[in-house]
Formats: sequence, structure tokens, C-alpha cells
Amino acid sequence: MALKAVHVSDVPHFDQVPDNASLAMYVNRCSIGAELGWKAFRASKFLVIGHRGSGMNALQSSDRRMKAIKENSILSFNAAAKFPVDFVEFDVQVTRDYCPVIFHDDFILSVDKGTVFEKRVTELSLSEFLNYGPQQDPQTEGNCLLRKTKDGKIVNWNVEIDDRLCTLEEAFQKVESSLGFNIELKFDDHIVYDQSYLTGVLQAILHVVFKNAKERPIIFSSFQPDAALLVRKLQATYPVFFLTNGGNELYHDVRRNSLEEALKVCSEGGLQGIVSEVKGIFRNPGTVKKIRESELSLLTYGTLNNVAEAVYMQHLMGVEGVIVDLVQEITEAMAEMIKPPAKAKAEATGMTGEEGKEEEGKVKEEEEEEEEMDRKPQFSERELSFLMKLIPQLIDF
Repeated sequence: MALKAVHVSDVPHFDQVPDNASLAMYVNRCSIGAELGWKAFRASKFLVIGHRGSGMNALQSSDRRMKAIKENSILSFNAAAKFPVDFVEFDVQVTRDYCPVIFHDDFILSVDKGTVFEKRVTELSLSEFLNYGPQQDPQTEGNCLLRKTKDGKIVNWNVEIDDRLCTLEEAFQKVESSLGFNIELKFDDHIVYDQSYLTGVLQAILHVVFKNAKERPIIFSSFQPDAALLVRKLQATYPVFFLTNGGNELYHDVRRNSLEEALKVCSEGGLQGIVSEVKGIFRNPGTVKKIRESELSLLTYGTLNNVAEAVYMQHLMGVEGVIVDLVQEITEAMAEMIKPPAKAKAEATGMTGEEGKEEEGKVKEEEEEEEEMDRKPQFSERELSFLMKLIPQLIDF
């Protein structure tokens, strides 16, 4: 089988839901929908989620795909929608005049008369925010956008296909309606927020969501534990996931420092799931079972999710979905790797036509009888070879 996805050697170094509620809107992209309950969120298929749309902009990467389309933009979201992704993930902040906008970084960097300056997104008005980058009127030139890398370098935010900055409401209005939104509630890691501020920000976001969402599936997520817990209390319609880097970095707030703490936050606060940095899962594979036994869902993010073998291993481990940058490559690879068991068995035995259909029917009956069983996957030789390919990456933390 010729895999079309990126392989290990190619990885760029960039760095209360009501009972019995259901997401029938998944039908367009998932086979039978996803089910929600007071604690549980269960997708009907392995989810692939586009990171900041069709991928983040890693401007210092040599991989052109990482700077093809402006991240967190309408163009990027609709580009991802051309492939069988279930959601796009993006970052939402609220401006000074309480308008939810989509932007990842805490600060906007620009230059004026040769001097670089930075302004916090939340301290800008909506009109000031939208005045950066390309403008709706092509005859108007907006303020240039710069970016600060993790090592402090100031670089131009150059992408092959640029797009305007946008609001959350615009995304609802202009993005393919069947595409789910994983809305990350973005807050500065270095600020301690009081509840009144968090409440105002979250209410502004929820106002836009409930006004515009209609049948679109929504997931909320946040690294800020108080924000995640509060948005869970403020609304009873959409699932809330707690974001964690799984212990790869340490924070003053101990709730952010491990998968075990994340599990505790979710269980005590009635959240529906965890989104973990993928290395945290590979370091602590036993945690996957604990999370599942707690009736929580588990998604992952991180650069290893751009490696087809790493994504496939997570599928085998019980992870329910991945946030990826290389949308086309990973969706194509998963379509090849993850096949319905009945179809896979029929192909493996060489059965076709009526004989193949009969075999698929038998397998489906067996699956229905065993669907409630928590079975440990049995790894084939090919699956073990995938794991072996991962080892160089997994030991280099």
C-alpha cells in the first residue's frame, strides 16, 4: 500500500449537555453521527480536525505546506472543508469592545516608520484589529503583520495565499455549513483572570455561537481551566474539552501539568473530554484507558499528528480524533489505513461480489454482538512496523 501522507522523516520542526442529545448534523461528514450525554461525547468515526483551518503557519519551516494559506482565515477553513475533515480548530479572543475574533497569538506585531511595536489583541477595538493585513477594499492597504518566533526573532508573516483577519460571526456565515467548529477559547498563559472578566468574554462568544450555529457541530476547548469549567456552566448544548500539553511543560497552575490532573478537572467539572499534546499520550499510554473508563473522550494535537503512522497508532490505542496541519495527506492516509472491519476482512480474503457482501454481513453481525466489549487491539506485523518507525521520534522529547 502506497501511503500518501507525510512520514516520520518528513516531519517539519515547528515546533450541561442534555441527556439523550445527539449531533445529527454529523451525518454529512460522519457515517452515523456522534452521541452526547451528560458526561460522554462519542464520535461515530475517528475524527480528523484541521489545525487553524488547513494548517498552522510555521514561517521558519522549510515545508511550503506550512505557509501555504493564512492560518485562522476563512480561506483556510474552506480549503480544509474540501477534504473529509470533521472539524476545523481555531482560536477565539474577544476585542476591547467585546467582539469575538479569530487569531492565535496574544499580541499583534506590526511596524511603523521602521519601529516594531506590539499590541495585545484584547486591547484593540474591532476596527483596529481588522485594520491589520489584507483589507476588504483591495485599494486599501492595511497595517503589515509581523510574527515573533519562539526564540524571539521578528519575521514577516509571508504566506502564499493571504486572507483578511476575521470575526467568529464571519466564520459562521462564510464557512461550509457542514464543517464542525472546534472553538478554542484563547487566553494568555501569563495572566490570572478573575471570574467576572471570564464571564463577560465567554458570554460574548456564546452570544455569537447561539445566534449563528444552527445545525453546525461545535466543540469548545481551552487550556485555561477556569474558562473551560465556566463555559460548561454557562451553556448546556455543546461539549467542552480541557486542553493540556500532558506534562511536556510545567505551569504555576498544577491543573495544567499532567493528564492525571486534566482527567480530574474534567471529572469534577462535568467536562466531556480532553485534548492532549500527542507526546503525552505516547509517554503514558495507560492513561488512554483511564480516560475512556471515566466516560471522557480523547483528542490529541501536536506535530506528530502530521505523521500517518503516529495517527494510526492512536486510532488503535482508542484515541478518538487528531488535530492536524497536513489535512490532505492525513485524511488520505486514514482513508487507506482505517477501513470498516467488514470491508477489510472481505478484501483480505479476496471475496468479491455476492460472496463478499455475505461475508461483510457476517462480520457486521459479529461486530454488533461485541460492540459493548472493551477489547485490547491485537497488533499485526504491519502495525508493529508502524510503531517501530515512531520510536526515533518518541524517544527524542
